[in-house]
Amino acid sequence: MPEGFTVWFTGLPSSGKSTLARLLEPVIQRRGLHVEVFDGDEVRQHLSKGLGFSKEDRDENIRRIAYVAGLVTRTGGVAITCAISPYRALRQEARQRIGRFVEVFVQCPVEECIERDVKGLYKKALSGEIQNFTGISDPYEEPENPEVVVETHRESPEESLSKIVRRLEELGYLPPEGFGGLTPVPVPTYLYREIQRRLDRSRFHDVSHYVTHLLVQALDDLQEMPITDQQRQQILGRLKELGYVE
Repeated sequence: MPEGFTVWFTGLPSSGKSTLARLLEPVIQRRGLHVEVFDGDEVRQHLSKGLGFSKEDRDENIRRIAYVAGLVTRTGGVAITCAISPYRALRQEARQRIGRFVEVFVQCPVEECIERDVKGLYKKALSGEIQNFTGISDPYEEPENPEVVVETHRESPEESLSKIVRRLEELGYLPPEGFGGLTPVPVPTYLYREIQRRLDRSRFHDVSHYVTHLLVQALDDLQEMPITDQQRQQILGRLKELGYVE
């Protein structure tokens, strides 16, 4: 089973967390990994329905997000969370619970966030209509040692995304581009069905990782086969033509 991980976006309201999460999702999918995105607004409507915005309820909301992100991570998937998560202690608790955890601090001045706020929440908070609003009437505790810092008031979304992807690759969490099924390879129907049948009895969760496992085994066996170097090179050359190896 591939090892999962969690990308935890944190930052002020309207700083750009959800935008970056949605940009990151297809990038990870193209690397052959299963992804689940937990957006703060959607979580509030379902997983945390009924919770308010007191300190206790906000902490409980983050704990619930951390719990489900941990489940996804432990089963080999990638969880992307984008919730304000303003308190360091709760983010540290989430890190300890999940293990393979990448904190992305989406940095943006509150003045810029106010300008971007299409929902008008900052305006309501400034007028006193909304209480305990992060950045106005409730503090946001900036991360001290995040794995990634993006500055959405200075960078384009694509530039911020590039920083995140590069860091995930450096940490060894994200396979390099070109791995995980990026190159289309024609597979006969009968063979695909046989692979799928065997996949159902294996410990793997998707075809790309299972086929990669089989190819690694085959290449290892190839080194021990009593064949000439010329024959070995011919086999490897054919595999390269089909896109199975680089």
